[in-house]
Amino acid sequence: MRRSQDRISTSHVGSLPRPDALIEANRARDAGETADQSAFEATLSASVMDVVRHQRELGIDVPGDGEFGKSMAQRVNYGSWWRYSWQRLAGIEPGEQTLYEMAPQHSRPGAIVLTSFGDRRDRTQFSAAYNDPESGITTGPRPPAPICVAPLTYAGHDMIQTDIANFKTALSAAGVEEGFMTAVAPGSCSRIGNRYYKTDEEFLYACAEAMREEYRAIVAAGLILQLDDPAIAENWDMINPEPSVEDYKKFSMLRIEALNHAIRGLPKDRIRFHLCWGSWHGPHVTDIAMRDIVEVMLAVDVQAYSFEAGNVRHEHEWKVWQEIKLPDDKLILPGVVSHATNVVEHPELVAERILRFTKLVGRERVIASTDCGLGGRIHPQIAWAKLEALAQGAALASRQLWG
Repeated sequence: MRRSQDRISTSHVGSLPRPDALIEANRARDAGETADQSAFEATLSASVMDVVRHQRELGIDVPGDGEFGKSMAQRVNYGSWWRYSWQRLAGIEPGEQTLYEMAPQHSRPGAIVLTSFGDRRDRTQFSAAYNDPESGITTGPRPPAPICVAPLTYAGHDMIQTDIANFKTALSAAGVEEGFMTAVAPGSCSRIGNRYYKTDEEFLYACAEAMREEYRAIVAAGLILQLDDPAIAENWDMINPEPSVEDYKKFSMLRIEALNHAIRGLPKDRIRFHLCWGSWHGPHVTDIAMRDIVEVMLAVDVQAYSFEAGNVRHEHEWKVWQEIKLPDDKLILPGVVSHATNVVEHPELVAERILRFTKLVGRERVIASTDCGLGGRIHPQIAWAKLEALAQGAALASRQLWG
């Protein structure tokens, strides 16, 4: 995995703005309005080619495919990073309720269960704002969640190979040696209905075994695998009443153990992990503190960790690294520009944020990144301006660090 050897390297979290042609192609395909598979594949391939080239032009050292192979049929969409797996798993069937409509669940000490997305403590505390269509809070479309009704297996081999082929072709054309591709982790993958497995733990490990097929394919292709698992931090807000931190750590560690099981034997220096508190535009006052889960995150057996560090709810938590020692063989990808605001960060602020981390863990072990995905969350023009500010800020920091 690329380190910041002579300057601060840059990357991002994954999702980038889809071009209108790809959004329309996905909409038509999802609605069953087109049978011209070759036309769809041509649109997808050309879109990936363009998005990699654009990242390269802006100065992104480790680009992604924008998650373009994960269907997004509208500009505002917060869930494609996860819902794509519904198309790649066998043993599930369409449900009738969204995860917002499911009945609330209540926990007790030592017995944590997740409630519905609609019963989040943040949503409850700010219910007027969440229910006001003019408040600016949105999560995009809310399709019914699937339900597992049979043994869970991976059925997306052709899809992931298409994604890999499109991305590697684009990387070669842009003259880029290293790129990353995202995949949902078991903890987040398992947040759907289950009628087949006897326990939540059995279902979690079934998700781990199924998604392992995708992880192996990405690594075998010579790409960096990024494991997306907002559930590790975000689940905290989906437990009523609020649990103790220790109970939550135990609850989360089961998901980390399942993830480590899924990546067993894979080269850790080709894998990075992304943690966030959910990318929806809301108050987030019920987010768990980074200091309470940083050691849970570091228990993931990978080389690099991506996390939010640029938005107003979590920027101050860079101080955690004054207390927590980053293992010598690990890297971090702190978010230094945010998906949570339309304000484009000034490059000098970006550089300041980068320098905070380099002083604590060393310049070679910091890769400048974004808080979360930018695609589907902010306007495309603003998203690209933020990536440009990221690259400019990294260049400013590099001049101070290397002269």
